[in-house]
Amino acid sequence: MFVKEIKLNNFRNYDQETIKLLPNINLIVGKNGQGKTNLLEAVYYSAIGKSSKTSRDAELINWSKDRASFCIDFEKKSGTKKIEIIFSRQTKKVIQINGVNLLKIGDLLGNLNVVYFSPDELKLVKDAPQDRRNFLDTDISQLSKNYFYNLTKYNKILDQRNKLLKTAQNVEILEQTLPIWDIQLADVGSKIVFERIKFLNILKEIAKKVHAYLTSNKEDLEMSYAGIIGENAEEIKNQILIELKKCREKDIKLGFTNIGPHRDDIKLVVNGVDIRSFGSQGQQRTVALSMKLSELEIFKEEVGEYPVLLLDDVLSELDQERQQRLIKYVGRMQTLLTTTQYDPFMFQGANIIKIENGKVKN
Repeated sequence: MFVKEIKLNNFRNYDQETIKLLPNINLIVGKNGQGKTNLLEAVYYSAIGKSSKTSRDAELINWSKDRASFCIDFEKKSGTKKIEIIFSRQTKKVIQINGVNLLKIGDLLGNLNVVYFSPDELKLVKDAPQDRRNFLDTDISQLSKNYFYNLTKYNKILDQRNKLLKTAQNVEILEQTLPIWDIQLADVGSKIVFERIKFLNILKEIAKKVHAYLTSNKEDLEMSYAGIIGENAEEIKNQILIELKKCREKDIKLGFTNIGPHRDDIKLVVNGVDIRSFGSQGQQRTVALSMKLSELEIFKEEVGEYPVLLLDDVLSELDQERQQRLIKYVGRMQTLLTTTQYDPFMFQGANIIKIENGKVKN
């Protein structure tokens, strides 16, 4: 799977630009603030249906324009496809695949698969559990539309349950009504947890090997799911119901749901130390990168081809040995890598794209 061409129209700081890409390493070079990351953002949006940088689509439109668009031509085993997304300040965005409008974001997922890593991905290790849950949810949703729809359904049920907890004045009514919501929450939540555990069980074995490779076998990475677990979805469902009942008094007191997949986490341990709290920034960055690179192998196994790898300003945070190991590792798949400077010897054979103020420079 690889992107052949990116066409931008009034997107961010680009007016009209076409960027040709090759199936191997594409090095996007330029000073800070020139628009390098915006190229990665367009590819990411085409795969996930949202920006990697903002929740406001209006920010994607060139400040002096009313409309913007980008078009991604890509090739996969099943053939060539084109994803076009059109933004307007007056109307809703339009998403098209091969010229046909999509009615749901879920229909976009799985067409173009990507793995994205930027300096902000350090939060995957050091920040709140929400970031690690998002990591799992984004990946599994690309592989399974059913998971995406279950996640959407779960969030709606959770929102309704929380609204009930916040607004109901009578505890007796709450005691009678909550079990109805609990059954729905546990039913959908158990399917989400089961898929997460299944995904993580594969990921952790790959990440262990990738991390050992990046650290020259100096560090050992262990990962585990932190939350309600079980051998199957039914077992997890029953356990969630038990925990919801135990936590009911606390939920009523606090006004929100304290148990479920929306509270789960991934435990990350390097050489016996919980890296989330006690690792150095260098260790945390390498763990995050190991997790991201491991996604590539899962996609290859599940889909039959590697996704497109998006690496934003990663080299500056790694020492030379880890840079070399990384470049060697990603040479097997299409990689879009942004940087302010580079060693030509390290990138022999790469497609060099120089960006200056939203334009490709020869």
